[in-house]
Amino acid sequence: MKILFLINDAPYGTEKAYNALRLAMTLQKEHASVEVQVFLMADAVGCALPNQITPQGYYNIERMLKSVIAKGGKVKACGSCIDARGVRELKLIEGVEISNMSDLAQWIVSTDKVTAF
Repeated sequence: MKILFLINDAPYGTEKAYNALRLAMTLQKEHASVEVQVFLMADAVGCALPNQITPQGYYNIERMLKSVIAKGGKVKACGSCIDARGVRELKLIEGVEISNMSDLAQWIVSTDKVTAF
């Protein structure tokens, strides 16, 4: 089974990215046969920026994304959303691919479930 997580909100300020990645990580842990895909759109492209420093005891989106990727999850970030925020030249977390609407459309039609945060 393939499950696509579509994340739209910034990494911090709301807990949408946190909750999406928490669920993705739980699926990977408890259902190893599930293929996890994450597509970052709008302000969520900020989730893919490295060197995030958070206070002790606070969740860290970078670490969570790296965990999803390390367990075979695929992560893509919307290229036009990256451009709109002026971060095209910044390095992304290793394993995050800059993508587009065509790739997202393909993921949607080839996945079993889509969940949006």
